[in-house]
Amino acid sequence: MDLKLKEKFLEMWKKHFGIAELPIVFYYHKEIHNAIPVAQAKGRSCIICELAKVRNGESLAYDSEAIACAGAKRYLGYSENIRPNFEYFLSCGIPGKMEGERYIRTPEMVLELQKHQKTIRDAKGNFIIFKRWDMLEEFDEPAVVIFFAKPDVLSGLFTLANFDQKEPNGTFTPFGAGCGSIVHYPYLEKDAQRPRAVIGMFDPSARPCVPKDTLSFAVPMIKFERMIDYMEESFLITDTWKMVEKRINI
Repeated sequence: MDLKLKEKFLEMWKKHFGIAELPIVFYYHKEIHNAIPVAQAKGRSCIICELAKVRNGESLAYDSEAIACAGAKRYLGYSENIRPNFEYFLSCGIPGKMEGERYIRTPEMVLELQKHQKTIRDAKGNFIIFKRWDMLEEFDEPAVVIFFAKPDVLSGLFTLANFDQKEPNGTFTPFGAGCGSIVHYPYLEKDAQRPRAVIGMFDPSARPCVPKDTLSFAVPMIKFERMIDYMEESFLITDTWKMVEKRINI
């Protein structure tokens, strides 16, 4: 991690976004790099809820055994297995056997949706490490930067992400679990010819783990570095943004 870049962003974030929450990052590595190894939770758990600790400054390292949720294991790249009858679980359920989440209309549509999903290949044999931006050290190698943002902050991030784009889709909102929107999709974008940011946290199952006025904005580090460089020549220096910034700081 370039510590000069780290400090530059901290300075620019405070200047233009005031008291808004700092982002967290993640990356895969064989070493835990001063993060706390996570033990597998007992019973039902959601990694989005657990990341509240990271948002508060605690660095965490997960391996495949530490992730209790089967869906999270898959979205984070530690498993390609799908629970039996998953197409019914995500849709209408099976009367008398399984209650469906009803997120997709039919089981057949779920099966078609799954054909579009790719797999993260870098997880096997590695930890996935989550740290807040201000906790980063020189040996860290952030792959994706994740913001948990209120609408005004999200507006700024969205506009900044599109500042150097020549077509209107510099961000996208793929359907998926909460962990998919902050890990799976933005991580795969890092290798794209034109990396995009991902707006997420629309998953009703993950919503109880974040404040009611909060969504996520996740961007590959390779794109985020450019966003930092553009901050001082973008709309952030205009009177228009100053009006929004005042509301952020209330």
